[in-house]
Amino acid sequence: MALLRQNLIYSGRRFMRMPGVVLAVILSIGIGIAANATIFSMVSTFLLKPAPVGDPGTLIGIHSYERGDRCCNNLTWPLYRDVQERTKSFSGVAAIAELLPASIGGNGEPQRVWGQAATSNFFDVTQLRMPLGRGFRADEENQHVIVLGYNLWKRRFAGDTALIGKVVTVSGQPYTIVGVAPLGFHGVDLLLNPEFWVPLGNMEQLAANISNRTSRNYHWLSVIGRLAPGATQSSAAAELNSLAVDLAKAYPATDKNNNFRIDAAGSLPQSFRSSVVLFLGVLAIVALLVLCIACANVANLMLTQAAARQREMAVRLTLGATRGQLMRQMLTESVVLGLAGGLLGVFLALWATSALSSFHLPAPVPMEIGVSVDWRVLSYACALSLGAGLFFGVAPAWVASNPAIASALKGEDALARPGRRFNLRNMLVVLQIAVSLVLLCVTGLFLRSLNRAAGIDVGFRSQGLLMVSVDPRVHGYSADRTIQFLNELRERAAALPGVTSAVTTDVAPLSMGNRSDGFHEQGVKPTGAEPSVDLYMVSPGYFQTMGIPQLLGTDVSNESATAPKVAVVNQTFVRRVLQGADPVGRSVEGGGVTYRIIGVVGDTKSRTIGEEQRPVLYRPLTQSIGSDPSFLGYSLIVRTSGDEAAVASGVRNIISSLDPAMAVYNAETMQQHLRDALVLPRLAGTLFTIFGSAGLILAAVGLYGVVSYSVRRRRQEIGIRIALGSPLVAVQRLILGQGLRLIAVALVIGFPTAWMAARFARSFLYGVQPHDRATFIAMPLFLAAIALVAAWIPARRAATVDPMTVLHYE
Repeated sequence: MALLRQNLIYSGRRFMRMPGVVLAVILSIGIGIAANATIFSMVSTFLLKPAPVGDPGTLIGIHSYERGDRCCNNLTWPLYRDVQERTKSFSGVAAIAELLPASIGGNGEPQRVWGQAATSNFFDVTQLRMPLGRGFRADEENQHVIVLGYNLWKRRFAGDTALIGKVVTVSGQPYTIVGVAPLGFHGVDLLLNPEFWVPLGNMEQLAANISNRTSRNYHWLSVIGRLAPGATQSSAAAELNSLAVDLAKAYPATDKNNNFRIDAAGSLPQSFRSSVVLFLGVLAIVALLVLCIACANVANLMLTQAAARQREMAVRLTLGATRGQLMRQMLTESVVLGLAGGLLGVFLALWATSALSSFHLPAPVPMEIGVSVDWRVLSYACALSLGAGLFFGVAPAWVASNPAIASALKGEDALARPGRRFNLRNMLVVLQIAVSLVLLCVTGLFLRSLNRAAGIDVGFRSQGLLMVSVDPRVHGYSADRTIQFLNELRERAAALPGVTSAVTTDVAPLSMGNRSDGFHEQGVKPTGAEPSVDLYMVSPGYFQTMGIPQLLGTDVSNESATAPKVAVVNQTFVRRVLQGADPVGRSVEGGGVTYRIIGVVGDTKSRTIGEEQRPVLYRPLTQSIGSDPSFLGYSLIVRTSGDEAAVASGVRNIISSLDPAMAVYNAETMQQHLRDALVLPRLAGTLFTIFGSAGLILAAVGLYGVVSYSVRRRRQEIGIRIALGSPLVAVQRLILGQGLRLIAVALVIGFPTAWMAARFARSFLYGVQPHDRATFIAMPLFLAAIALVAAWIPARRAATVDPMTVLHYE
């Protein structure tokens, strides 16, 4: 310990004498650690972090699936009761329904929020410690009580601690507040972000679209179970498998192929876990490459320092110091610098994760990334910092502690001896440039992808469109009253100054909230799987307002709900469902409903910008609300020719005059909506741009440092050349040639590596091939140009060496 303290004191004194070097090392390592800590915070959030409940290790998610099918499904109400009543592996089993939209009153205008309905034992099974109030009691399964989420309590009710027992209006119904959930608790789903909980018996009062809830065919409940003392996941799985066999015998019509699967509650859904793992794996590799570049850059810098310290080390060896003592001293310095860089990296990661959490995911229900720096991230950053310190410190420590004593005492540099053209410093620079080329090529692919995605024709004119959404259903509106409300809203909005037209729809394009059904032509037996068709409800004038071209037939009108169903379809529907046959007048079937096609319109992007074009069927709003009410509410879309902010304010006033309790949400321009739809390409492009830029800067600085060091070590040679009459251009060419050789070797190594790495980005690109020619030509040329400038600056300085001064010192 005393020796360590002595080494630390000595290291501190050295750092005081070279602040520039210390700052460069800390910044380089800090950038690398920040990149890795940020990515690992995403890994921790999505793959490692347990559910925010009491004793998360014993809380299990229970899923059902049919043998041979992809996992996983929710459970039916009877299945939930079977698991609850017929298993002994669980001390408690609770169920949660899908997210429920609601309008909450209170302070200010009504606000639309999303919540969940849960069985009365939900908070007992999750073992939450409520900061205020309590969870549900067993006798409150059908009572009007509510538990608020922590953020909703703070945002809507200003953290009022006297709120327990007060009544709040939820979708027009009075609910008594009985508790507030703890900070960070958003249910047991990793991505969903509910902000309140009500007992399961209140779903109908909140207008939840649950039909035949006790059917053994209707899978609508997420189920969790708390392992009983002594039970394990394996024993619970075995008991559930045994139960599945018994249920298959008792209910062969519905449960013959049913089976159960369990996992840790709150873990990532199996349906897209592999995609998330692949994406985060690519990002983690890229972040490690950035750290490798930083370490190589610092190692070069430390090698320069080691060469300068060889005389000092030779003196200490002559005075009796051992090589081990010298290496320990230098490694101590490297580790301290690595940990200091790690500390800076953690602070940068805190800022980066805060920025990531602010990204709005383009989903129809509330979802949050919720990335943060936790103890796992801190441990990972600390381990990387320690490893980085050892990594960039070993080679310099080895070199400096083993000088040729006689040469070192004369001031000669072992790393710069004649004949060693491709020394360790040069190899590190080649590594930096090669890795930077890989990062730049991947960055170029993502930026090209983002540019292509932003330029994709979405099929409608987004400029001048304004959207405002309402949900009369959560206020108890009947179908007829909803139609009346939407019609009056549309007519009054169309009369506002600056509005050229107004229409209503159940969901705007690129909202990912469409209902879909398989369709086929009536009377034609489908061969194979039916094409999946996205369904929209629209009012008359929708296509004209949106700027979607009408190609055949007529627009929808306010058809009666009892009249034969009609629809307008897009071109892809005609190709995929009708095989290109003349569509107008034909009848198609989907979801148990028959529609007669009255028109054809142009294709539009439906769910995501990068998707393959999907078939779409547009139904009259007046014919669809009663039989198929929208779960996501309804949107008013107006085309404006004036001040969009004034129009939005006017629309809000109209809604308030029609129903003061109606919550308004998703008030935005279509341009803003399209930007939200590009959030994932923008996120990937931003991350890779940061990583690529960091790698490029570090590589350029590394090359500059090596060539500068070469100029400094060869001052005598350069001075003699100039004194003997060598042209200055020849001197510059001599030094620049060294840099060009390093660049060439790095490009030869980096290009095929980048070519292979690009294949892993294929599934994340929009409209760009992984081996895009423009990217793989532009990025190497760009890197070579930057590297050439970095080598040219010290080469130019070499021509300014004064031969008289050099020869005088000799």
